[in-house]
Amino acid sequence: MNPLAALYSGVVRARNQLYDRGALKVRRLQGPVVSIGNLTVGGSGKTPFLIALGELLHQRGVAFDVLSRGYGRSTTGLAMVDPQGPPRDFGDEPILIARKLRVPVVVGEDRYAAGKFAEQSFGPRLHLLDDGFQHRQLARDFDIVLLTPNDAHDTLLPAGRLREPLSSLSRADAVVLTNAMSSDGLPLAHQKVWYVSRGIVPPDVKGPCLAFCGIARPANFFADLKAAGTALAGTKAFRDHHAYTRSDVQRLLALREHHGPATFVTTEKDAVNLGPAAEQLMPLHVVPVKMQLQDPDTALDAILARIAQRSARSA
Repeated sequence: MNPLAALYSGVVRARNQLYDRGALKVRRLQGPVVSIGNLTVGGSGKTPFLIALGELLHQRGVAFDVLSRGYGRSTTGLAMVDPQGPPRDFGDEPILIARKLRVPVVVGEDRYAAGKFAEQSFGPRLHLLDDGFQHRQLARDFDIVLLTPNDAHDTLLPAGRLREPLSSLSRADAVVLTNAMSSDGLPLAHQKVWYVSRGIVPPDVKGPCLAFCGIARPANFFADLKAAGTALAGTKAFRDHHAYTRSDVQRLLALREHHGPATFVTTEKDAVNLGPAAEQLMPLHVVPVKMQLQDPDTALDAILARIAQRSARSA
């Protein structure tokens, strides 16, 4: 193992042991908490999955809010997300979640404080904890972890992308895998395994497209477009959570001038980060990324049953 990765592994193990033994304090909100997280740095589909789960909760008539750190924002402290606000104030993914689900989204480094703020504002309700697997300061009633095919062969930071080893899956209640991934060889015991299909809503355009994005795994987006039958004249990748500038827009326009008439195609998260600058890139098609649980009713029943058990114990 890489020496720095070995040092990082020791720190992660020690921290988790302190929580497991009760040496580090865990705080509980009045409302139940369902965490959606992963083991890696970005790129596992947490936001599309959270949106899909939120849509299922809407269908069941379950009131909920979302608690998020607000990664990438330039502000600090607690804030209620304005769906039409700038990503520098709230983060791009919280804004996207607020727009798609139309529920309160509260950002804050301290997710317990964010949850208390939400409960004071709207009363106790179910909280979806975004990117919460490593945020152990907040007690949760159901822990969901998303895995990608690369995770099983990855290594710990800083040599690889793993924030925790695969053995940490023992804390999870459910592990979400894509349909193309097998659970064979994964350290799963009591965990429920849920399968999801992931894809895009293909752009309804004729002729070549110029695709660009600033996400954790841009190659996946470009591959999804090709798999959907979209002809790509060219591609441009930016870093994850990229805040687009005037010069970025000019570079994209130059790319179109080089390749000839073409429609720009990008992701919903990038549309958030483009803001009003999107008008300069017309025609521009914004492509949603969708996740679909293989058996959504069974998955949601498992979550709600666990919450009901907690309510019965505390009554």
